[in-house]
Formats: sequence, C-alpha cells, structure tokens
Amino acid sequence: MDNVNIKEKPLLEVQNLKMFFPLIKGLFAKKYADIKAVNGISFSIKKGETFGLVGESGCGKTTTGMCIVRVYKPTTGNIFYQGKDIANLSEEELRPYRRNIQLIFQDPYGSLDPRQTVFSIIKEAITADRRPRTKVEIKERFEELMTTVELDPKMGDRLPHEMSGGQRQRLGIARALVCSPNLIVCDEPVSALDVSIQAQIINLFEQLQEEFSLTYLFIAHDLAVVRHISNNIGVMYLGKLVEVTSANELYSHPLHPYTKALLSAVPIPDYYTEQKRLQIVLEGEVPSHINVPPGCPFHPRCRYATAVCKKIMPELKNVSDNRSVACHNV
Repeated sequence: MDNVNIKEKPLLEVQNLKMFFPLIKGLFAKKYADIKAVNGISFSIKKGETFGLVGESGCGKTTTGMCIVRVYKPTTGNIFYQGKDIANLSEEELRPYRRNIQLIFQDPYGSLDPRQTVFSIIKEAITADRRPRTKVEIKERFEELMTTVELDPKMGDRLPHEMSGGQRQRLGIARALVCSPNLIVCDEPVSALDVSIQAQIINLFEQLQEEFSLTYLFIAHDLAVVRHISNNIGVMYLGKLVEVTSANELYSHPLHPYTKALLSAVPIPDYYTEQKRLQIVLEGEVPSHINVPPGCPFHPRCRYATAVCKKIMPELKNVSDNRSVACHNV
C-alpha cells in the first residue's frame, strides 16, 4: 500500500466561540445587555505544541480558557477535543474529559486551600476518581509528582502559606499533572512571580512538555514569556482574535496595528537600542464589552483606520501560510 500523507488533526480546535454574560436589572430580573467577553474566535492547537494567547487585561483571554475547560458553558460555538465537540456536553457527559483537560491558575496562593497540607492537596486529586488505592500507592504517587515538579517530598506536612510563591505554583502544576492530562490551560501562571522565578517555572513547563508530550494553551500578557514558550500565538482585542501566526513571524514581522503597538511596549535590555526604536502609544481607552463599536473594534484607537474600518468588521483571513490577520489595510 502506498504511503499517503494525512494532515495531522489538531488536539484542540475552537470554532466561532462566543461567551456572553447577561446583565440583569430590575425587580423581575430583566436582561438589558450582554457583556461580550468572547465574540467569535477560532484557533487550533496540535498535540505537543503550545498556543500562546495574548492581549490587554479584559480582552477575553481567561474567559476563553475557562470555556475550554468548561468552567463556563459557551453561549455558542464549538470546542473540539480529539474530534469530539465538548462545548454543549452535560456534566455527566463531560466526566471522561475532565481528567484530560486541566487548568493551572494565575494566583498560586488563591487556588490552594489554606487549611490543607501539601500532601492533602495532592492526595485529594489522586483519589478524586474513587479508584481503590492503598496508602503506600498514594504516598508513592505523591512523591513521584513532587519530584517531577522539583519539590522535596518532605514538604508534605507544610501549609500553602509556609511555601514561597514559586513553590506554590509548582504545587499547582503537580496537582494538574495528577490525572496525566493531554491538554493544560495555563492562565497567566507566572505573572504573580518574581522574574527570576518566572524563568524557572517556564523551564519546568518546557521540561514537562517534552517528558509527557503535553499540549498547552498559554494565556499571558507578558509577550517576552509567550515568545519563549509558544509555537503559535493569537493576539486578542476586545473579545476578538486580530492576528494568529507563529511566534517567530509575530515578533519579526507583525502585521496588525494592535500587535505592533503591543510589541513596541516590550522593553529591550540594550539602552541605546531602546532609545532609538519607535514606540507606538495607543490613545484613548479600550471600548466597553457592552457597547462594542461598529466595524473593527480597534478602529477608535488605530492611527491607520479608514472609513471602511468604522463600518465593516474585518474577518480573520489567511494572508500567508500559517498567518491570519483581521485588518482591512493588510
């Protein structure tokens, strides 16, 4: 039989995802508006890759991640995990997928029960599937996970407040690894850490990805961090994806005006290079998710906006291999 090249299907594929939160007022709880947190985005992630999702605070990055792990049930759209649409599954139907898709939180302290010891936190995750295990098996699994995230198993009796920020985040990573997941949604996992600790945690993420063939959706606002760890990057603005491409292409040749503005805000260590480069300062405020402006959502702050930008919403179109941009002027 001849060899046939079959295009690898993505592990995760998001299609036209929307997440609206209703605003209620009055005695009879009447809805008067929707907060359009995520407003029709599409992207895919192949197994073993990292997809970075970046943008300003409030652009919908975290809401997207919460929809994928099904903390939120999307308003509309599809979320295909290994070819199965999980967007509208019931809680009972979701159970087989819960262990395969895990979440690492932004705040390593707020995501841990302050009354539980390190051992208790990991044990709770180990025994969540209610399979019978001996105390020896639980202890061995605990020690294995702690060693994997470079923590001393002797820390099992400590409480979260007795650990540093980096140690708490390593504990959160260990908890996510308990179920041997395929996909991990990382919701700004290093933003609350010191810069020196950030580098250690990022290196740990890369080691774990190589060791366990993990796939990441890496949500962050630090573009330097995202560049280091991501294969592909999606840039979000006001609930929409405005540019999707490889990490190298995005940083070497950004196309969307918003992407250019974001990259111009990333500091360069060399003083003289930093002084010479052009910095783009965006004027005005981010529009409200309730009253999204017509046309391109970025046009009120864009120096290149034309008449068509104010009337027609640009579609996210392919402009070259592995690059999509939502801009009328590209």
